[in-house]
Amino acid sequence: MTLPDDLTGALARFARLGSVLVATDYDGVVAPIVSDPAAAFPLPGTVAALEALAALPGVTVALVSGRDRATLGRLSGAAAPLVTVGSHGAEWEDGFEGVLSADLVALREAVLADLTAIAGRFPGAAVEPKPLGGALHVRNVVDPSAGPLALDEARRGPAARSGVHATDGKAVLELTVLDASKGRALSVLREREGADGVLYLGDDVTDEKAFAVLTGAEDVSVKVGDGATAARFRVGGPADARAVFEQLLALRRA
Repeated sequence: MTLPDDLTGALARFARLGSVLVATDYDGVVAPIVSDPAAAFPLPGTVAALEALAALPGVTVALVSGRDRATLGRLSGAAAPLVTVGSHGAEWEDGFEGVLSADLVALREAVLADLTAIAGRFPGAAVEPKPLGGALHVRNVVDPSAGPLALDEARRGPAARSGVHATDGKAVLELTVLDASKGRALSVLREREGADGVLYLGDDVTDEKAFAVLTGAEDVSVKVGDGATAARFRVGGPADARAVFEQLLALRRA
């Protein structure tokens, strides 16, 4: 698969840096988007390319996802040395950035109850419980025109609760009781690993906060798929994302 010339050039420069962080969203990049979130498995060859990159000197590879780390690890099969960061940057190897107080636990339960009630009024909608809250999925609603109505109801209801943080995605609204972002996660990883440059691939609205922190001259931001973006480059889908990782692997080995 041939990548755009400008992206190829950026990857060549990135490959020559001493220490690099290669990070990516999971759904829509490593794994194709599917109707059942529990069946979102990696495109063949993508994780192998990431593992090969992680085995090279000076390369750190991270999956940064809205999913919780346990689910991310189970679906992706990713294991050390790959780093996994879950819950939009709030969940790390040693746990969550913040400890949920009794009040926050109660707020999470209230949010899940609200979302479940909303989903029950829109056939095909589903709630995905998460450690910090929950996500309302409307990709499979029976009446496609009802999806936006369900999301709007969630924004006016549980998302408006004090202390709740809302993140819009593609046919999904995620509500959490702790604030976190993929952008902050990338900044933490960059500092922790001492990376001279960061490559990040993402397909969703939540990835824009990650693209926004990639301001270094040799940083490479890649939007996967359609939609407005702050990323410098764009590719079509997960197969193209795999080609990015494979090309970087070849360049880094050269």
